[in-house]
Amino acid sequence: MIPENELKEIFPSFEKELLHEMALNCSVRNFKDGDMLMKTGSYIRSAMVIISGLVKVLRADEEGSEYFMYYIEPGQACALSMTCANKQNISELSAKAVGDVELITVPLDKMDQWMMQYKSWYQFVLGTYRKRFEEMLTTLDHVAFRNMDERLVFYLKQHSQKLKTNIIPYTHAEIAGELNSSREVISRLMKKLADRGKIKMNRHEIEIVNLDAVL
Repeated sequence: MIPENELKEIFPSFEKELLHEMALNCSVRNFKDGDMLMKTGSYIRSAMVIISGLVKVLRADEEGSEYFMYYIEPGQACALSMTCANKQNISELSAKAVGDVELITVPLDKMDQWMMQYKSWYQFVLGTYRKRFEEMLTTLDHVAFRNMDERLVFYLKQHSQKLKTNIIPYTHAEIAGELNSSREVISRLMKKLADRGKIKMNRHEIEIVNLDAVL
C-alpha cells in the first residue's frame, strides 16, 4: 500500500478521497537504468505515473531503429499507457528508464471510474494528453522543418534540461540513432560545435559549454 502522505506530496491537487483510492488500488514498481517499461507491440494493462526518475519515450520504425520523442518526468503520466490501457490497444511506442525510476501503476478499471468521479483526475489526464500533444508537435516541427544542425542543438539542450546536467552521457552513434541520422553526420556537426567552443567531446559523453544563441 502506498502511503497517502507520499501521494499528497506528489499530487497536491488531488482530492483526499482520490489519494485514498490510489493508496488502496495502485502499485509501485521500480526499474533500473536502461530497463524497458513499455515495448512496441505490447499490450498495456495499466497506466503509468512517474514518481521519481526520468522515462525516455521512443518511436521505432519498420527496421527496428528507435527515435527519441520526449521525456516523462516525476509527477507526470505516460499518455500512451493511459490511452492503450483504456482501449486495450497495443503500444506504438517504447519507454526506457533513464537512471533509477519509481512509478505508480493505475489499474485499468479505475481509469474511467476516476475520470467521472474526481475532477482533479479528469484534469490530470486531460493535461497529460495536452502536454504530450504539444511535445509531439515540437518534435514534428524539428523533424519536418529544421536542418540537422538545428535538430542536434535542440536535442542537446532538451536532454541537458531534463537530465539537469551539462553532461550528456550518450555516444555519437546513440545520438545519431535517436535523431534518425548517421554517426558520421552527427560526428561532423559535433566537431563544428566543439571547434566553436560550444561543447567538449569526451569519451562516451558530451559536455555542453554554451549552446545559447548557437544558430
